[in-house]
Amino acid sequence: MPDYLVQGSFYARRGYWQPFTKRHEAPSEAVATEWALSEIGGCHGVKRHRIRIEKVTVAPAA
Repeated sequence: MPDYLVQGSFYARRGYWQPFTKRHEAPSEAVATEWALSEIGGCHGVKRHRIRIEKVTVAPAA
């Protein structure tokens, strides 16, 4: 399975958007996106409508 990089930002506090990059091994872009939404929502207590996914790309081999 390929690694995907999910990049975007989430609303951390009033007027401040925190950028993020998450790397995850997944069978598809959709699964990687869902995992990133779940990870940020769970760790930071952010609702999904306050998370902006800007791009999802296949990560280069390490």
